[in-house]
Amino acid sequence: MSFFQQQHKNIVKGLLFVALFAFSATYISQWQCLKQWAISPLIIGIVLGMVYANIPLRKSQPQAWQAGIIFSTKSILRIAIVLYGFRLTFQDVADVGIYGILIASFIVTTTFIIGYLVGTKILNLDKQLTILICAGSSICGAAAVLATEPVIKAPAYKSSIAVATVVLFGSIAMFTYPFFYLSHWLNLSELQMATYIGATLHEVAHVTAAGYAINEQVANYAVITKMLRVMLLAPFLIILSFWLKNTITSNKITAKKASKAISIPWFAVGFIAVVAFNSFELLPNQLMTNITLLDTFLLTMAMTALGMNTRFNNFKGAGLKPVYLATILFLWLLASGYFLVLFFI
Repeated sequence: MSFFQQQHKNIVKGLLFVALFAFSATYISQWQCLKQWAISPLIIGIVLGMVYANIPLRKSQPQAWQAGIIFSTKSILRIAIVLYGFRLTFQDVADVGIYGILIASFIVTTTFIIGYLVGTKILNLDKQLTILICAGSSICGAAAVLATEPVIKAPAYKSSIAVATVVLFGSIAMFTYPFFYLSHWLNLSELQMATYIGATLHEVAHVTAAGYAINEQVANYAVITKMLRVMLLAPFLIILSFWLKNTITSNKITAKKASKAISIPWFAVGFIAVVAFNSFELLPNQLMTNITLLDTFLLTMAMTALGMNTRFNNFKGAGLKPVYLATILFLWLLASGYFLVLFFI
């Protein structure tokens, strides 16, 4: 057997191993106690992966399988991000309206910029970790963290820390937003509340759960607003790649070396292309449903593999600074989103 044949065989074995965990995460996500809170299989997948990575059983894993695990965090992830575009259409953008578009764009831009400045200038936090936390908080949670990781070439444990902050503060918001609204503390209409939820909560699952805790109409409009933020993921990644490339070049590295150091995320371009195609609504509903299920499973595989590459001892050096940054961003989203929808929706 040639080297390439053996490598291919190792990748397949590793992929099957990751897929087994992903199937388990998908099954667990259907448990009623988790389903009622719309806990995503992506989150369950990374938890299972991290548990496995830090128990003695991990040492008995054949080293050859690692090739498939790495393949899941890279290639499978890129495919999943492209397929994510089938969840969106440009008509969704039109439904939100100009103020909804401006609010979502403002939230994404200001959250990332404020977070980056606070993280790198005030908290002296690692640049890669800061970017990952800001991406997760400002755009679409764990999916944004996963999509940003290969662009900035961050190690797996940094993505895991960023995802942990998304889960923590997204879950807090998922419970507190409906409570504030139903307690009549916010003085917002249903339309305003839906925009508020969609424009500021971290994960699509968090938005869905918080919206349905009020009513179905709020949930539907909140998801549309959230999807607009998701659509900003592709231009964000492209702008980020060029910004990082210019940063490298300004540090007196030649343009040739800079182009090798930061590659243009073509999967982000593919994401936009799929959204454009999906806007024509050419595919039957059943096929669309199947594509969404496949995409969720591939994202779960990527999250699971990410967890498998995460050792808890790597968290020791990070300290509480990531939590401080995520707290500041959470409070910014809470306050800025409220006043924006109060005065413009």
